Amino acid sequence: MKIWKVFPVQLSAGIIVLAALTLVVPPQVHAQSSKGTVIEEIVARVNNDAITLSDVQKADQALHEEIAHDCQGCSPEKMEEIYKDKQKDLLRDLIDQALLVERAKDMGISVETDVIKRLDEIRKQNNMGSMEELEKAVESQGLGWEDFKSQIRNTLLTQEVIRREVGSHISIPTDAVKKYYDEHQKDFIRPEQIVLSEIFLSTEGKSPEEMSSVEKKAEDLRNRVVKGEDFNEIAKHFSEGSTAKDGGELGTFEHGQLSKQLEDIVFKMDKGQMTDVIQTKTGFEVLKVEAHFEAGLQPLDKVENEIMNRIYGQKMQPTMREYLGQLREQSYVMVKPGYTDSAAVPGASVIQEVAPTPDAADAKKAKKKITKPKVNGQ
Repeated sequence: MKIWKVFPVQLSAGIIVLAALTLVVPPQVHAQSSKGTVIEEIVARVNNDAITLSDVQKADQALHEEIAHDCQGCSPEKMEEIYKDKQKDLLRDLIDQALLVERAKDMGISVETDVIKRLDEIRKQNNMGSMEELEKAVESQGLGWEDFKSQIRNTLLTQEVIRREVGSHISIPTDAVKKYYDEHQKDFIRPEQIVLSEIFLSTEGKSPEEMSSVEKKAEDLRNRVVKGEDFNEIAKHFSEGSTAKDGGELGTFEHGQLSKQLEDIVFKMDKGQMTDVIQTKTGFEVLKVEAHFEAGLQPLDKVENEIMNRIYGQKMQPTMREYLGQLREQSYVMVKPGYTDSAAVPGASVIQEVAPTPDAADAKKAKKKITKPKVNGQ
């Protein structure tokens, strides 16, 4: 069972802002062997941190896994095309993450409480009784427990910096939403659609007695939502389906895309309503209607959030790159010859293969202080 993969960092609005992320290790990385100590190849330095060849290889592997996950059913040619397009920015993205993690440290951001919460979510999603069980499962897959936690920590630090330093500077006026709607009305002419989320509990391999217990648990979870708890948070922590990590988000469906059993129920419901516990061939589930769109041109109020996400996405990428460019200009970034940093600023330094000296060793410890950069002149 695959416990955790390194996939793109996403903001709350669902906008992908960075590609492959991996662990950034300290400048001196030693691997013990029968022949002595081997110093791992350093590909890039970011202030006092280093990106090693193994970091690049891990990110490359994660990129392949991400494409396979997101492009299921694609031809090998299509997957290779996507890979080549994203691979050229692989080192850039590792440097970006290192810059953002350093920025988080400069800002005094701590995410330790969130790291513990995230670990507990992963434990629950994988139906494990204790954190020790999760640790053993992680290590059985060849990843050190501390490395695993560091990956989560760095991702959370990155997200928080982006939220504070970039996302907070992006505003979307109401008239911009209305203007976009008026200019793209053809995008909002749709057949009847319904957006669903689920809480799913599996009954595969269960005895009749165990199935009864699963059904009771599903009823209990539904009752917790009825009493005021958040459906998507319940799904995230207790649902056993593949959608749990996304808060139970199933997607958007038209007539004919669901089983008749489910379609006959959910297409009669309004936004915010929740089904009773439904038994399927593989388990028990509760469905929530997140949105219900009638056929034809959708009114502005029903697609407003979607439009805001689109505009936000259009503004995020250039604003993000501008911000990262400012961080680079105020930082010490060096790349080894033979490797490509697709966002390198003009006149960027390269790593020279020279023997270390005491002075050089001291210089490595020096770290340039980063002042808070401006975003879009603010």
